[in-house]
Amino acid sequence: MRKRISALLMVVAAAVSLTACDATNAGSGETAENYPRRELDWTIAFGPGGGNDIMARTMVDLLKKNKLYPEDIRVENREGGSGATGWGYLFSRRGNPYAISTTSGSFITTPLQADTGWTYKDFTPVGLLATDNALFTVSASSRITSWQQWVEHAKRKGTVAVGGIGTINVDYILHAILAKQAGYKIDYVPFNEEGPLQTSLLSGALDAVVSNPAEIAGQVQARKMTGLLYTGKKPLGSLPDIPTGESLGYKDLPSMPRGLILPPKAPEFAQKWWIETMKKVVVTPEWKSYVAKNDLTEDVRWGADFSAYLEHTVTELERILREQGALK
Repeated sequence: MRKRISALLMVVAAAVSLTACDATNAGSGETAENYPRRELDWTIAFGPGGGNDIMARTMVDLLKKNKLYPEDIRVENREGGSGATGWGYLFSRRGNPYAISTTSGSFITTPLQADTGWTYKDFTPVGLLATDNALFTVSASSRITSWQQWVEHAKRKGTVAVGGIGTINVDYILHAILAKQAGYKIDYVPFNEEGPLQTSLLSGALDAVVSNPAEIAGQVQARKMTGLLYTGKKPLGSLPDIPTGESLGYKDLPSMPRGLILPPKAPEFAQKWWIETMKKVVVTPEWKSYVAKNDLTEDVRWGADFSAYLEHTVTELERILREQGALK
């Protein structure tokens, strides 16, 4: 897996030199008085249907509906390498005020285990908008209906195949923590898109997955999957009968940061414009409804406060990964 990510990173690195000149030109002549006045290039670092994709497209819809961005917004999924392809593309747009992207757990974990050429410190922070917890599910055909039954099954099987989005990502960390504290072994299978992840669980190729409620709660409500544990501190709003990890005695279960970033060295006026604009977005009834419907935890931090949050989160996740033996 590390070799595949490294190969993808080489492709991204090659693209940097081809796009750097264009990125510089796109920012020339821009001032606080005339910004924004061009089409926006919005990168989603994962495939369609996932939490990152859903959040990004919700933001874009609200920007358009409320006429907050005066020009067109071009949205493109640039998935691959646990987010490395998409954020590598944004990294190559250095100084460009017309490129933007949303963050997830991979934004801070992928650079910990692969030579991406960038870290969260390189980008221009706009803001943290919410955090996202995960739902641990099995296929309904497994006939496992409780966490205790799952643990017994996993121990009896020896090693269970579990899946999530990204390689060394929050999904992997959650699986590793739960397995270690419960006393069973896992074979973690990473995916770049939500669709194939869910298909693999329903087909029997995987024993269990963790995923964000926005992506998987519908399958539980349709009784195609069974939710066994929710990693948030409070019960899941849409599925309140599923126990939380803390209620079952599990500790240090991380959440995923849902935020917004600009390329490295983006003009200060662009950062300020986006902060002020997103402050208008997060108070709309539609955004509040999105947060509630998708069982996100509202956590709003702008600019430097978002950077401080990322620094603290990276430190904690790196500690957990080293404890799990995923990092040397």
